[in-house]
Formats: sequence, structure tokens, C-alpha cells
Amino acid sequence: MSTTAFTIPLWADLVAVGVGSLQGAMFASGFRDRKLDLLGVAIIGVATGVGGGLLRDLLLVTRPVALLSNWYLLTTVVAALLGMLLIRLFRRLDPIITFLDALTIGLFGAIGASKALALGLPEVPAVFVGVVSAVGGSILRDMLLNLPIALMHVGSLYAVAAGAGTVVLVVLVDLGVPLTVAAAVCVAVTLVIRLLAVRFGWSLPEQRELGRIPRPRWPRIPLGRRTAEARTAERTETGSIPRYKLDRHD
Repeated sequence: MSTTAFTIPLWADLVAVGVGSLQGAMFASGFRDRKLDLLGVAIIGVATGVGGGLLRDLLLVTRPVALLSNWYLLTTVVAALLGMLLIRLFRRLDPIITFLDALTIGLFGAIGASKALALGLPEVPAVFVGVVSAVGGSILRDMLLNLPIALMHVGSLYAVAAGAGTVVLVVLVDLGVPLTVAAAVCVAVTLVIRLLAVRFGWSLPEQRELGRIPRPRWPRIPLGRRTAEARTAERTETGSIPRYKLDRHD
């Protein structure tokens, strides 16, 4: 199917990538042993802030939006440096930043999925592109820091929240709901799931192997040690001795 792509004003887009860059710098600041310099922090900030959009546009084979304006890279670099220099201040504002981050992944998911639909991609690939757009920055951040990719491990729902939101968007668009309304619902669903997961510690179950079903064990009596009662019971079950004779006590 084909539809128009969901867009947001430039200032809102810059705020979104700035929040992502700020989050990346705050995350990287926790690894003192890596000894990142200002350039390293700036690179982490750029990757986290615009990484999802870059991966989205690479998948869709379109010109990267982040490279069509000077403001995107400047915003991510400034936000990353501020996140490193004012880390203590932003730690105190962590609830606000968490809220803005959840809002950001909802917006990026809606933008990515709607852009994929506008280019004629089917529904399932559109959801995939939307999720990559929402969480691609964190993937690049972990790769640059040589860390296990966080969203692949047990933790509060991140990619799942983005996936749920983009699925809702695609379904609503298929039902003929206006794109603006579908995008708003997508952002709301992503925001609620993400915040509830952080608040209550929700996560997906850890991977487990399905064990073999144990075979039932029946009691066995050695052939050479069977008692008279066991032989009588065996003949009774096979019909050799009428049961009424066993009930007699004479």
C-alpha cells in the first residue's frame, strides 16, 4: 500500500535527536575505563542521536535526512558535550529525560514506518523499518563502545514498545484512519509501554531450552523374585483367573 509519510517540524526533530544524543553521552560517561575524549563523546552522541534515521534511510535507499541540513549534526554534538559536562545535573532530571526518550522512540518509529509505507513497502517490512528507526541509535552506540547490544538482553522493554506502536500505526492506516491520528496513537502506545516497563521493571522472559519430557517409570519386579501375590495379580490382569475367585475368603 502507499500513503504519505508522517513528518514533524524541524525543531521537534532536532529536540528528538538531541535527547537521543544526550542519552548516549550520559550512557558512555558511565564507562570511565574507556577514557573517551571529547571527540569520542561527540561520535557517540552523533551515532545515538541520528543513527536510527541513518539506518532507516539506508534500508529505504533514500538520502539520509540527517545529512540534508547542518542542524542535525550540530545539535547532536552540542547535546553530547553538554551531557558529558553536566552529567550530575542531567542525572537529577532522569525522569524527564526518560519521558522524552520514550516520546522520541515513538516519534522515530512513526516516522520510519510511515516513510516505509509511503515508499510502497508491505506492512511487516514497514514495522521492521519503524523499529530500526526507533532503536538503531542505541545499537550503533553499543557497537562503538564494544558492548553487548543492550536491547538483545533482559531489560525494560525498548524495542518491544517501539514495535507495538508501529504495529498499531500500520493497522490503523490499513483501516483507513488518517495518518496523523495513527501516528499520534503509535506515539502514545510506545510511550505508555516504555514508561510502564521502566516503572514496574517489565521485561521479556529470559531464553530457555525446552527440556525433554521425562518418560513415566513403571515399577518392575525382577523375574526371579516375584512373589506369589505378584504372579496372581499378573494372571488376574490377563484374565487367567476369574476375579470373583480372588474375592472369596474360604
